[in-house]
Amino acid sequence: MQKFDEMYQGLPYAAGAERAHYQSYAKWLQQQPFEKMQALREEAELIFRRVGITFAVYGEKDEDGSGTERLIPFDLIPRIIPSHEWVQMQKGLVQRVTALNRFIHDVYHGQEILKAGIVPRDLVLDNSQYRPEMRGVHVPMDLYAHIAGIDIVRAADADGTGTYYVLEDNLRVPSGVSYMLENRRMMMRLFPGLFSSHAVAPVAHYPDMLLDTLRASAPSHAANNPTVVVLTPGMYNSAYFEHAFLAQQMGVELVEGQDLLVRDDVLYMRTTQGLQRVDVIYRRVDDDFLDPTVFRSSSTLGCAGLMQAYRKGNVAICNAVGTGVADDKSVYPYVPAMIRFYLGEEAILKNVPTWMCRKPDDLAYVLDHLDELVVKEVHGAGGYGMLIGPASTRAEIEAFRAALKAKPNGYIAQPTLSLSSSPTYVESGIAPRHIDLRPFVLSGKEVQMVPGGLTRVALKDGSLVVNSSQGGGTKDTWVLRGPEDDYSEWDGPQP
Repeated sequence: MQKFDEMYQGLPYAAGAERAHYQSYAKWLQQQPFEKMQALREEAELIFRRVGITFAVYGEKDEDGSGTERLIPFDLIPRIIPSHEWVQMQKGLVQRVTALNRFIHDVYHGQEILKAGIVPRDLVLDNSQYRPEMRGVHVPMDLYAHIAGIDIVRAADADGTGTYYVLEDNLRVPSGVSYMLENRRMMMRLFPGLFSSHAVAPVAHYPDMLLDTLRASAPSHAANNPTVVVLTPGMYNSAYFEHAFLAQQMGVELVEGQDLLVRDDVLYMRTTQGLQRVDVIYRRVDDDFLDPTVFRSSSTLGCAGLMQAYRKGNVAICNAVGTGVADDKSVYPYVPAMIRFYLGEEAILKNVPTWMCRKPDDLAYVLDHLDELVVKEVHGAGGYGMLIGPASTRAEIEAFRAALKAKPNGYIAQPTLSLSSSPTYVESGIAPRHIDLRPFVLSGKEVQMVPGGLTRVALKDGSLVVNSSQGGGTKDTWVLRGPEDDYSEWDGPQP
């Protein structure tokens, strides 16, 4: 299987084999004593722990029975992307998210793509993430996925060059942007000199862009000065640090369901000064828990009457209710067709080739090649509910075979890509580890994003699973500015 390393042209690592955009950094790295870097790793971990940058691991308990809190391991070696690659990737992301928003609006209104037979009707209308309650509901600017986290991987082609692929679309409540921001802060604290010698594009303005995006989605009655809140499930949620962090960075209130109430189809939050009207919710709560009068009746995480206020146009919810129908893994294979249908263009960013097990011929192929493929549950997330054939035991493969036969429409399969690797500090020194990238795409008056995103790294040798819940870590992502780029918002002293 061909391999592609982001920093070096070929493996094992060798001085002089660095790719052009890494050469300056590689020269600096070679001069750093391992002991110094190890000390800085420990300093970074201590700071992250003090700040409380942790995530909860569901299903794990400490000795006292409380939930497990973990640090996401942070790697000191950044992932570097040259300007020309980012420009092309950004074009592909804007195209993709634009088409996805068109698709979501369509399936809740005219359903033209279903009538045309481009996407199977049952795949959408029978999907657990399709919300009939959203049929005919008009949302500002016809935007549903205001914040999208698009997972991108790079794999080697036959000639050894690397091609970017979209692995999946996260459109419900995508997480991880706080780690992108904190990783950059940490790198600037530990290595300020590097930002004087490298033209690294900024990411620190993401909270301002996010707030602008949320305000742009406000109902017309509040267009001039909308009140925005972040709705969290509470401190026991795995991403609570991020919820609190983003609320603080945007200067808006962090609320829980119990802080909200609806009167006369208008949403309010309780404050020490009395009730205050809420115009925009950046929700980090799944659809099922938003309104116990419409969805799960036992939920205490949302607010009774919220959906009625939403339908009346008195409050905006970001991302919109029902957005999850477009990030289902069974819908993912149709995104290139959506781009052709809605935009009349070919996809700039490729999908990973995908077998849909709901199709008899695809299922037969998958069952015959389980030891070669990655098989995923269409509703799976976090690295769970999947089989990586080459790394699985015979018993695991046979268990998946039985699950596939029992419920074929619940799975897709893909080739086992050799994800690109990046030099990473591990206990034995610097070694290649597989990575992916999650850029965060904001859709408001325009589709925009900060350069880069969250690079996740599989710290286990040979592992292809980068998820933090499965032992993955993160890296800072540097997009290098080209000579023609505007340096006015650059993160450090101008070169």
